[in-house]
Order: sequence, then C-alpha cells, then structure tokens
Amino acid sequence: MYQPRSQNYDKSDSVKRWQLPDRVFFACGACHILAYVFIEHYVEIEMQPLWLKPSDGYTGNHIIVTWGDWAFDYHGYSKRTALIDHYFKRARQRWSGWGAELRLLPKEILISEEKSKEINGLWLREPSQFLHNALPRAEQYLNRFGPPQCTPSPILT
Repeated sequence: MYQPRSQNYDKSDSVKRWQLPDRVFFACGACHILAYVFIEHYVEIEMQPLWLKPSDGYTGNHIIVTWGDWAFDYHGYSKRTALIDHYFKRARQRWSGWGAELRLLPKEILISEEKSKEINGLWLREPSQFLHNALPRAEQYLNRFGPPQCTPSPILT
C-alpha cells in the first residue's frame, strides 16, 4: 500500500501523475502496466496477474504478477505470501478492517480499458491513457531488475 506524498497530488491530474518518481508511479495507478510488461518480457515462465480487489467500501486495488511461490511488483521480486501479507498490513494501517479478495486475471485485460470493465469492480487505464504511453516507461523501470532468479527482495519493510 503506497500513498503519494507529493504536495497537492491529485490522481486526476495527468501531468502530476506522470511526474511521480517511477516507483511511485507504478505503485499508485500503473501497477497493471508494469505487470503486463513483466509478463510479456518473460514469456518462457508461466505467470499470471493477481488482483488484490479491496472489499466493498474500501480502496487500494493492486495488481501483481505471480508464478509458483514468487511474485513481482514495483518492489521487485518477493515471495508471493510475503508480498500479499505486506500489502494487507500496509492497507490495514491506513484503513482499519481493510480486506481484499485475490483474483487471477487474464493478461490481456491489463492494457484494455474495455476488457477490464467487463470484470466487476475493475477499471484499468490503457497505456496510452496516461499523459504519455506508459509501456516504454514500464520497460525502462523493469530494466532495474534482473530476470527472475526466484530470490526475494529485501525491500519489503
């Protein structure tokens, strides 16, 4: 659970949103773009997007990539259960009683607003619906991480 600390930040302001640091950008509204690029980049590994769908009345959607016991998101590589536990812990610090359903998603909805809206409660921006196309930015951010070696990231705190 990541909350932007930028002064006067408004998610609907496309310029301010684009100007966020990469890690924050992919933590706060573009996680699905990063997930799509990750899956496309490592097609030899069978991976699936996993949506942390907040319980009714709560916010805090997040999409990660999972395979086996592993996961990837803006943090990097983590054990799947550790990443999900971390997300729940952070969300509950912000919103008491926060909960979420874990739902596997088809990869193609990650870059299609129309297809994402077919899933109840989901509405994702397409890469071109950001100030600039978010796909190249996700590819560049992904270069910070090596290929999946199945070693957990120490970033989670």
